[in-house]
Amino acid sequence: MADELQERVRRLEDILEIQQLFVDYGHHLDAGDFEAYAALFASDGEVLLGPLGRARGREQIRALMEKTLDGAVGQSFHVISNPIIALAGDTASSEVMWTVVRRDENGLPALSMVGRHRDELVREDGRWRFLKRRGLVDIPSAMRRG
Repeated sequence: MADELQERVRRLEDILEIQQLFVDYGHHLDAGDFEAYAALFASDGEVLLGPLGRARGREQIRALMEKTLDGAVGQSFHVISNPIIALAGDTASSEVMWTVVRRDENGLPALSMVGRHRDELVREDGRWRFLKRRGLVDIPSAMRRG
């Protein structure tokens, strides 16, 4: 009975930590804190963002996002929703939806794009991290690049 309860609590803690990982991903990205963003990935983690690029390892991931969002920090914001998480011990898979809201030419909020991330996750040094994060766009961007 105690083992079952401990297992159930551990499962809930894992799910909550993974959900927080999704929120932190959007928060660090929107804030332009690319060092903290890259730290969300496993040491050999990989991000695959279609035409925006791909990177492996924290340093390459940080550099990719610095290049991708150069001059655009503070202009768009991520809304993270609908997480689906499948736990398997110290690994997990997930899918989460994301919506990007940007400022229009009048500074008002405008829906920019909608998509999903499909993830492979791993517990590394006692913390959940992205092992592989694949971004998929369901509704393309309306953002104009300068």
